[in-house]
Amino acid sequence: MIKAILTDIEGTITRISFVKEVLFPYAAKQLPDFVRANANNTLVAEQISAIKTLIAQPNADLELVISTLLTWMAEDKKITPLKQLQGLIWQTGYQQGDFSGHIYPDAYRFLQQQQQAGRQLYVYSSGSVKAQQLIFQYSDFGDMRPLFTDYFDTQVGAKQQSSAYENIISQLPFAASEVLFLSDVTAELDAAKNAGLQTLHLIRDGQANSPAHNYIDDFSQFTTEHLA
Repeated sequence: MIKAILTDIEGTITRISFVKEVLFPYAAKQLPDFVRANANNTLVAEQISAIKTLIAQPNADLELVISTLLTWMAEDKKITPLKQLQGLIWQTGYQQGDFSGHIYPDAYRFLQQQQQAGRQLYVYSSGSVKAQQLIFQYSDFGDMRPLFTDYFDTQVGAKQQSSAYENIISQLPFAASEVLFLSDVTAELDAAKNAGLQTLHLIRDGQANSPAHNYIDDFSQFTTEHLA
């Protein structure tokens, strides 16, 4: 019996285009000035240091760091210091009302229903925990953060590696078989299944489903059978 739900964000409960067409361009435009203006801020300085380590250039100047970040963004790299900085930039955008966090209406209703039914809800996304909390704090449906028990990002591991899901389960009061993972990415579902979690594939944009996982097109198709 499923006692908790672990959900991806992009392509699962929010449309991919929101991230690709709103959040990413905003961060790319703001990033150079943001990094220059906040280089001495503790949180930003930690990410700059991590980037220098990743590129094996401890003496890299700020412009090289910025150039590296912009390249990683253009290549959609899932690199933790980049995600941390994006989250800090997006915070400003949300607070200024430049955009709100898109959530599918059916996903919002589903999450409400599951929490009301007593299941704990968790989030696992390649975006930083800060970025996750922002999309829910400033969502189209208001502040959704009370729905969730905890959040996980790539600091627990890459989403296509089973060890990441094992790390998450080690922090939850549930067995892996009692947790249902929701995602639109087959490789993530495969990794979660290999770690012992139950899985459900969200097919939002006509992509092919995998025979290894149950699937639905939207949450109106979710039934009690998916909780068995």
